[in-house]
Amino acid sequence: MPEPQLTPEVFDRAVVAIALTAGPEHRMVYYNEAFRDLFGDRPLGAPAREAFTDPGSERFLATLDAVLADGSARQVTAHRTLACPTGAPAHRHFVYSCSPAATRYGPGILAAAIDTTAELHSALEAERQSAERLEALQRYEALMAAAAQMVWVARADGTVSELVPGWEELTGQPLPGTTADRHRWLDVVHPQDRADAAARWAAAVRDLPPVFEHTLRVRSATGGYRHIRSRAVPVLREGRGPEWIGTTADIEDQWRGRLRERLLARAGAVTEAERAEDAFAALAATLVPDLTDVCAVYLLPGPDAADGEVTATRIASVARPGLPPLPPLDRQTFTLGDRARQAVTDRAPTLLEITDGNVPDGAVPEISARWLYDARATSLTLLPIVVDGAVVALAATAGCEDAPPPAPADIDLQHEVLQRAQAPLRQALALQRARHAAVVLQRALLTTPPSLGGAAVAARYQPGSRNAEVGGDWYDAFVLPDGSLAMTIGDVAGHDLAAATTMGQLRAMLRSIAYTRGQAHTPADTLRELDTAAEGLGVGSFATAVHARLVRHGADGGWEMEWTNAGHPPPVLLPVDGPPRLLSAEDADVPLCVDPGRPRVTHRHPVGPGETLLFYTDGLVEVPGEHLGVGIARLCETAAAARRRPLAEFCEHLVASVADIRDDIAVIAFRPDPPPPGALRPPKRGGRP
Repeated sequence: MPEPQLTPEVFDRAVVAIALTAGPEHRMVYYNEAFRDLFGDRPLGAPAREAFTDPGSERFLATLDAVLADGSARQVTAHRTLACPTGAPAHRHFVYSCSPAATRYGPGILAAAIDTTAELHSALEAERQSAERLEALQRYEALMAAAAQMVWVARADGTVSELVPGWEELTGQPLPGTTADRHRWLDVVHPQDRADAAARWAAAVRDLPPVFEHTLRVRSATGGYRHIRSRAVPVLREGRGPEWIGTTADIEDQWRGRLRERLLARAGAVTEAERAEDAFAALAATLVPDLTDVCAVYLLPGPDAADGEVTATRIASVARPGLPPLPPLDRQTFTLGDRARQAVTDRAPTLLEITDGNVPDGAVPEISARWLYDARATSLTLLPIVVDGAVVALAATAGCEDAPPPAPADIDLQHEVLQRAQAPLRQALALQRARHAAVVLQRALLTTPPSLGGAAVAARYQPGSRNAEVGGDWYDAFVLPDGSLAMTIGDVAGHDLAAATTMGQLRAMLRSIAYTRGQAHTPADTLRELDTAAEGLGVGSFATAVHARLVRHGADGGWEMEWTNAGHPPPVLLPVDGPPRLLSAEDADVPLCVDPGRPRVTHRHPVGPGETLLFYTDGLVEVPGEHLGVGIARLCETAAAARRRPLAEFCEHLVASVADIRDDIAVIAFRPDPPPPGALRPPKRGGRP
C-alpha cells in the first residue's frame, strides 16, 4: 500500500503553531498563521538552521535532527526571547512536538509548538489552556501519524466516531455512518480473533488503561486476512467522558517475516527425537497453532511411486487446544485417494475445501475424517514431505471451527517449514530403517515354541523404542531327544545389530550343546561348556541367561525343572492359587563370558499341574532410577492377576502392561495342563514368595 502524503493546508486555521520541514537540512516548506504570529515570517525553502538563527533555537534544531535520524517522535520544552507587540523583548515558554511525516518533497518532520507562557503565570489559567491545547496537540499528533498509519477516534462507550479512509482501503468496509453500525469493524475481524478482540476492547473501555494495544487479523479488501496492530490512548477531560484516539497499522509483512524466521528455526532444531514418530510430531508442532489448527503426518512405506496403489500410516498428529481429543495412533495403513496420491506424485501442496464436514475419500484415514467432521473442519491441505529427493511422508493440515481456507502465502510457509527439517528427518528415518532391519533379524532367530502334549509353551518378543535399540534379548524352547523340554531366556549386552548377531551365535551354540549332550549334562554343565566354547571361538560378549530342562514327573501331570541362572533376573513360579514365588538362590552365578572356568550350580523345583513358570528379560521390569526389586515385585503382582488367562494372552498382557517400552523385552512361559477336577495337587516346595 503506498504511503499517504500529508497535506499541510489542513492546519491553516489550527490554533496550534504548525511547521513542516523536508529533507536532511529541514528546509521549511510550510507554516500556518499561528506559527507566523509567534515566530514571525521565516523564509520558505531555507534550511532550518538559516531560518532559525535567534537564541534559544538550538534545542529545537537538535530535536529535528534526532527525529529524522531514527524516525521516532519527540517532545521537548524550551524558552525563547521574542518581540512583544510593543516591540520590547519577552521570554516565552514553548512545548515542541516533532514527528516524522511523508511530504510531497520526501521524508520530513511535522513540528507543533504550543506557547505555555500563560500557564506558567497563572495556575488556574494553565489548567484550562493546558487541557485544551493538549487535546489539540494530541489530535494533531494523531493526524500526523496518518502518514504511516490509520487514525480513528472512539467515544467513551467504545463506538467508533471517526475513521480515516485508510480503513476502507484495507478492508473494503465503508466508514461507519449511523450509531447502529459503529461496531461493524468486528465484522472483518478473523473469526478466531473476534471474541478476544471484542473482550479486550471492552475491558479497555471499562478500565481506561494508559495505553491499549492489540494485534489481530482482519479480512482484506482483496481477500484473505492480514495482521494489524492497533494502539489507542484515552483522552480524559474534566466534566466530559473520555475520548479514545487510536492508530492502526498493517503489520502483515513484518509479522510474517518474524513468524517465518521463528518457525524455520524451530523446524531446523527438530534434532533430539530418537524415533521417527517423535521427529514428525515435533515437526507438526511447529505449525500448530501459528499456521494451522491441526497437523497430522502420514508415513509412506517407501520411495514415492507415480503409478499404482500408495498406502500410508498415521505416525504423528498435533492439534491446538480447544479442539476434540485426537484419535490414538493405531499404526494402521490406509490407501491414498486420487487427490492425496496426486499430491505425492506432483510433490506440491494441494488445498481441499471441505463442505458440510465431508472430507474427500482417501485424503485421510476414516478415523481422521471422522475427527475432522467433529472438529468442524473447513479446509484440508495436503503437503508432501521430501527427504533426499523422495517423498517420505504426507502432512495434512486443517482449519477448524469457521476458520477460512489458508492463504497461498500460508500454504507456502507450511511447505517451507516442512522441508526445512530434512536433516533431522533423514537421521530419524535412518534409525528407523536400522531398527527395522534389526527386528527382522531378531525375529528370524527366534523360533516358535514347540507344541507339547500335557503342557503349553508361549513366548513374546517386543523391540525397544530407542533408536535402533534391538539386539540382545532372546528366548528359546525345544524338545530334547529324551522327550524333555529345554527352555532358555537370555540377554546380550548392547542394543544394535552387533548384539543381535552375538545373541544369534550364543543361542545356536547353546541349542547345539544342550541337544547333543542331553541327560549327560545338567543345565549348569551346558552353560559352562557354552562359556568355554564362546571364549575359544571369540564370540564372547557379556550376557545373562537362565537355562532349564523340564521333565515330566509323576502321574499327576506335573513336571520337574532343573535350571541354572547366569546373572539373570530370577524366574517366577505362579501357583494355581497363592502368592507368586521367585526361583532364586542366595548366591547367583556370574553372567556368561565373564569367567568361563568358574563352576555353576543347578537348582531343582517341581512345576505342578496348572502352575505357570515365567522367564523374562530385564526390559519387562527395569525402570531408570528404580531398584530392580521394585520392578520384579510389580511384575509378580501383574502376573498373579493374569495367571488364569490363556498362556499366549498371558505373555501378551505382561508386555502390554509396561508403560514405556524403552528396552527390548523377551518373555517365555511354561504351564502344565491343569489337574482334572477333584484331583489332589502336589505340595509346594522350594522358591520364595
